[in-house]
Amino acid sequence: MWDPTATRRTVLLAGLVLTGAIGGLIRPAEASAGPGVKSPPIMGCGAWRAREPSDVIPVWDRRPVRIIVHHTATPNVEDLSRNAAEFVARKIQDFHMDQRHWIDTGQNFTISRGGYVLEGRHRSLDVLRGGTQHVEGAHCTGQNVEAVGIENEGTYSTLTPPDQQWERLRDLCAYICHQYGIEPTEIGGHRDFKDTLCPGDAFYAILPRLRGEVADVLGEPLPEGAARRASWPLLRSGSEGRAVQAAQHLLRAAGLTDVEPNGRFDERTVAAVRAYQQAHRTEEINGLIGGETWPLLVTAQGGDDGEVALAVRALTPDGAVRAAALPGIEEWKRLLSADPRP
Repeated sequence: MWDPTATRRTVLLAGLVLTGAIGGLIRPAEASAGPGVKSPPIMGCGAWRAREPSDVIPVWDRRPVRIIVHHTATPNVEDLSRNAAEFVARKIQDFHMDQRHWIDTGQNFTISRGGYVLEGRHRSLDVLRGGTQHVEGAHCTGQNVEAVGIENEGTYSTLTPPDQQWERLRDLCAYICHQYGIEPTEIGGHRDFKDTLCPGDAFYAILPRLRGEVADVLGEPLPEGAARRASWPLLRSGSEGRAVQAAQHLLRAAGLTDVEPNGRFDERTVAAVRAYQQAHRTEEINGLIGGETWPLLVTAQGGDDGEVALAVRALTPDGAVRAAALPGIEEWKRLLSADPRP
């Protein structure tokens, strides 16, 4: 997300443009990626008058393996014009280059609320069209070489994207999946990898729908239930439930014994999470437990085994799973994501 008042990069906007098309756009019929899969109309960096990057754009001779969806955390503007889309792309690039001191816009592509798709980081479009390389972005630390980052203009904590934006996102994801051989089930949200609210609760909740629709565009519908996958629950102040209680036991196992394992994400829990993040030098010291802090908590070695066992018991009150039966991170994720409460 892009928010100049935030303590870190927040979010990015990005876009696509096929070069050589009249007016910087390419008609969908001219951008076919294969039977039934077409590129949406895309606006390149030149078309929205992007600044030149300050250094060489890194391009890797490998395909990305996933797509990460973001929201910009900017106002849900009513101006859905092309001019508005270009304006926000330029503002984001200025913020990333002048305040973050990055070489260019951080994300690979951006989609405006009006449904305009723009190339974000230079070269992202041509490289995507080639289908064998990937432009390294700056949208999600630890994933920039692995994932294509797509920014969606707006804030989607309680609202979902408008239809025109959603349709372009679906079509862009389908085109990217086709070009790189990415499975639709590998479309995720920023919070899957970082301790962040991005792409917003409402948007994140409909990512299973996005995976299903992308699979349909590709002509390979997903089996029933496959669009939903285990994911790290995002816990924050006010959260309640078994996942919170498990996190509290894991924090106690790490030596933060001021935390009471009461299943409520209270002030003591927030303070303990911040201390844990500080000690582990996570990207954000914000008291949220998301896709960066969870893997650290569940894979920590040398903690109090009794507290770890209690964390497992909190997630499996029927006793069906023992701590010794949880050697892998994916099993933790599955158990944690089964708690329906945020």
